[in-house]
Amino acid sequence: MNPEEVAELIRAGLPGAHVVVQSDDNTHFAALVVANEFNGKRSLARHQLVYRALGERMGREIHALSIEALTPEEWAARRNG
Repeated sequence: MNPEEVAELIRAGLPGAHVVVQSDDNTHFAALVVANEFNGKRSLARHQLVYRALGERMGREIHALSIEALTPEEWAARRNG
């Protein structure tokens, strides 16, 4: 899988999310996901939403995934801060 394929899977599971995925080797990925669905959720619950979007590909085509999961408000504060 390449980064754009991973990003598309996340977008399909979290419609409307802003997703940026990077990888140097197409097996280890880093994802920035900004989604309204993260409002009121702790980090673990946010990560579970992303993993659910990727389904069985986690641990198979995707060997490792670093996730930065933010609400739109958190993302705006980081960009302005």
